[in-house]
Amino acid sequence: MSEIVGETSSPSVELGLDAGRRAESRMLVDGALVPAASGAEFDNAAPATGMVLGATAAAGSEDMSRAIAAARRAFDETVWPTDRALRRRCLEQLQAALEAEKGDLGTELVAEAGCPVMTLGTAQVDWPLAESLRYPMRLIEEFAWERTLDGGGLFGDRNVRTVIQEPVGVVAAICPSNFPVEVMLNKLGPALAAGNTVVLKPDPHTPWNATRLGRIIAEHTEFPPGVVNIVPTPSNEVAALLATDPRVDMISFTGSTAVGRTLVRLGADTMKRTFLELGGKSALIVLPDADPVAALRSAAGVCVHAGQACAATTRMLVHHSVFEEMAGNVAAAFETIPVGDPALPHTLVGPLISPAAQRRVLDACTRAVADGARLITGGRIPDMPPDLSGGNWFSPTVFACEDPSLPIAQEEIFGPVLVMIPFVDDEDAVRIANHSVYGLAGAVLSGSAERGAAIARRVRTGAIGVNGGMFYGADAPFGGYKNSGIGRQCGLEGFAQYLETKTLAHRTPRQR
Repeated sequence: MSEIVGETSSPSVELGLDAGRRAESRMLVDGALVPAASGAEFDNAAPATGMVLGATAAAGSEDMSRAIAAARRAFDETVWPTDRALRRRCLEQLQAALEAEKGDLGTELVAEAGCPVMTLGTAQVDWPLAESLRYPMRLIEEFAWERTLDGGGLFGDRNVRTVIQEPVGVVAAICPSNFPVEVMLNKLGPALAAGNTVVLKPDPHTPWNATRLGRIIAEHTEFPPGVVNIVPTPSNEVAALLATDPRVDMISFTGSTAVGRTLVRLGADTMKRTFLELGGKSALIVLPDADPVAALRSAAGVCVHAGQACAATTRMLVHHSVFEEMAGNVAAAFETIPVGDPALPHTLVGPLISPAAQRRVLDACTRAVADGARLITGGRIPDMPPDLSGGNWFSPTVFACEDPSLPIAQEEIFGPVLVMIPFVDDEDAVRIANHSVYGLAGAVLSGSAERGAAIARRVRTGAIGVNGGMFYGADAPFGGYKNSGIGRQCGLEGFAQYLETKTLAHRTPRQR
């Protein structure tokens, strides 16, 4: 990888980080940066090369229990849940420290996540750094923490009721590998601003962005010990403690639908509140009067970061009258999209996160051909230069699929794979779009904004754009219908899910 991975064993040299800002291997537990109690570590490998970048502390059950205990104590015994001024001050300090290390954070992400450097200016770093903490900081001052209801007394007495919003308690925040900083900050921001304490578990493929945050908190902020704990682990059994430990009040998870279901089951015995932002198979509906150039540009979106985006519009629904022409144009465009070193500015398709992910995408494409879907281009592991031959690469892929019920048109692939499906009319387009167990995102392209909006309103999905409209923002709730999740991230709705509601009633006897 250009200017990312070198030949030495020192992470700071391999990554080209600024002096004194090495990749952090330790976890943050109860305010201290510590190794695992057992001394265990796990490798952090670069998905573009397969080379080991360095090691990270591998939390065991003892470490996870200590982190949960610290978060519980910080919530139960400190002023954090009630001191809004302290919460705002600590978040402001964290914001400033993150901005000071923005360059290193981006360099680290390109290396460990394999995200193209061009994505740093959008959802990987710049967008969340601009809003994800600042918006909930504003809500600390602006949110309606209490409201009064008058009336409703018995026997002529006056009954005054106060509705109070209070933090949930200890939040387990479990983050994915595809947009780790964006998800992490959009969990921490509202959870902490609302007064909760947090145990955060990063994905084991991308631990360093989270451990860096732990070091920043320890060195540059006044967060009381235990308010934020960062616990990396490659062990599913250790991670599962977050869902079963009765000291944890809420699970906030972003990842696959399969894991989300498991967390719901594990958390049921202790009645944990659960926020799940899960998978998707979103539809891009291209009406016959849509701008064809905009359609090609939107289709290519599935290739950004090798298609590792839950909201990617991986089903492209095209009117039958222009379907073959559009399919040919999309395939030709995909064949020109560069696949390669994510550190280079022109790269759109970087590596998949792991060899297992690469095998999963290849298997899905092989099965699709056997099922009768028509492979137009891609569907293979490309030949790469020697310095990238150990990476997890996959070619931009286009399938034409007459049957929208085939697995390739129904299952989340999480790779640079687009499935094109013809439709007859607007009614048929809506039917196909809604023929999915998912409902996370979507898009409509039309020459008529009114027609596009009318179709968008009928699609059962949590967020949808018309003619390039972008729904992303810290103030905009994001989440899914059906198997795409429970609850919302961001916005007032996302902030409120980290709160409990208490009704306090005062009885005032009538005057005699």
